[in-house]
Amino acid sequence: MSTFTPFGDLTGRKLLLATLVLALANFMVVVDTTIANVAVAHITGSLAVSTTQGTWIITSYAVAEAICVPLTGWLAGRFGAVRVFASCLMGFTAFSILCGFSHTLEMLVFCRIGQGLFGGPLMPLSQALLMRIHPPEKHAQAMGLWAMTTVVGPIVGPIMGGWICDNLSWHWIFFINLPIGIVCIFAVLHLLKPAETQIAAVKVDAIGLSLLVIAVGALQLMLDLGHDHDWFSSQLIQALSITSFMAFVIFIIWEMTEKNPIVNISIFRHKGFSIAVLTLGCGFGAFFGSIVLIPQWLQTNMGYTATWAGYLTATMGIGSMTMSPIVAKLSTKMDQRILASFGLVILAGVTFMRAFWNNEADFMALAWPQILQGFGIPFFFIPLTNLALGSVLPSEVASAAGLMSFVRTMGGAIGASLAVTIWDDHASISRSEMVSRLHPETTVDMLVSQGYSHQAALATISNLVNQQALTQSANHVFLVFSTIFILGALVIWLCPKPKKVAAGPTH
Repeated sequence: MSTFTPFGDLTGRKLLLATLVLALANFMVVVDTTIANVAVAHITGSLAVSTTQGTWIITSYAVAEAICVPLTGWLAGRFGAVRVFASCLMGFTAFSILCGFSHTLEMLVFCRIGQGLFGGPLMPLSQALLMRIHPPEKHAQAMGLWAMTTVVGPIVGPIMGGWICDNLSWHWIFFINLPIGIVCIFAVLHLLKPAETQIAAVKVDAIGLSLLVIAVGALQLMLDLGHDHDWFSSQLIQALSITSFMAFVIFIIWEMTEKNPIVNISIFRHKGFSIAVLTLGCGFGAFFGSIVLIPQWLQTNMGYTATWAGYLTATMGIGSMTMSPIVAKLSTKMDQRILASFGLVILAGVTFMRAFWNNEADFMALAWPQILQGFGIPFFFIPLTNLALGSVLPSEVASAAGLMSFVRTMGGAIGASLAVTIWDDHASISRSEMVSRLHPETTVDMLVSQGYSHQAALATISNLVNQQALTQSANHVFLVFSTIFILGALVIWLCPKPKKVAAGPTH
């Protein structure tokens, strides 16, 4: 086997260090997608904002990241992959520090947007640079390490975030990026310079990018502000919805006629790609909405600390790490529609199990759906990714992977917003229904006879009603998400039978 590398002395120990640095940078960005999930309750309490507003901390990062992913190829071609990677690391680290120093929701959301904008290109660039610095015979091992950091990151994030919030302060979930960022920046500048890519004055589709930012930004603002402004009875929400719809329509028309589009819309002509990506986006929205909602419900209703909410959330990692290599192997031998449908049915089943949770459930009753979900996740992600990339032309794989990443990330952001909004709205309905059936005088008299004051008795009843309303509402959200997974399991059979397995990027 050849061990030739075109990058001078980037061999042996230096190559190993460069590989570890790229994997570590990817790990840092992936952890930041989930580390804030268990911290939302702490942050909202500290900043005195509602749970719905607290979700902006998660969705602002996801939306900014989604907008920046399609720009990665242009940035690397215009300025060089290593320069862009180092610059993005600097920006991500700087905005992480600013997030930690934030003392208002507005400042924190602004800094999370900055994190997302600089963090978006880091995942695909870390993957591309790993492929670039290793000879072809080592690509599989390099991608194995990259995939491991991508799988382990969402497991470590909730545990780390919970422990930091309980033992230090939520500000430190952002400050911990500082030492990692500095090490990665220093190492990239000193190790990866020989692997810099060629640059060219590539024209950027500025109009397409502007339309994309307006469309996505208006849509996310509508979802995040809708609850507080009573949805479409508000002129602001009406204006945002019209703006988003019109910008999306114009964006699609523009991209279909542009010579160098920011997003290659024409890839959607492949039926298999369109159905697989639509299923992936909707399924990931339901999945991500659940993992955002569960830690908040655990801390609000069940009295869990952020640490224990992180432990519970992370139990799904057991199955993910176990099944990923098995599913990858099965994907080369079986009809991937069967695997994807099986995975979606598992996710539907575990989400349906959650729809019967109550306030007396113990840790294991809550953990079992998480553990089983972990076994289903690889069946969901890997076959759908292969179905999508296997449906396009070889020359379109890179663009298709970027577009798939954009749809998946946007699905997650929308799913998180909808989960918390439905949870909050339906809790009010459940509360009203329960109050209408209560006979408070009898209950108050009983509590007073047990030594409660009249005010304390009323407060106790109110707290119980609120807890039950929030649990019933969470169950309602899980029922909706379970239905989405079932629909996905059926829709995926509209894909043409795959003839090949794509071996392309999965970022």
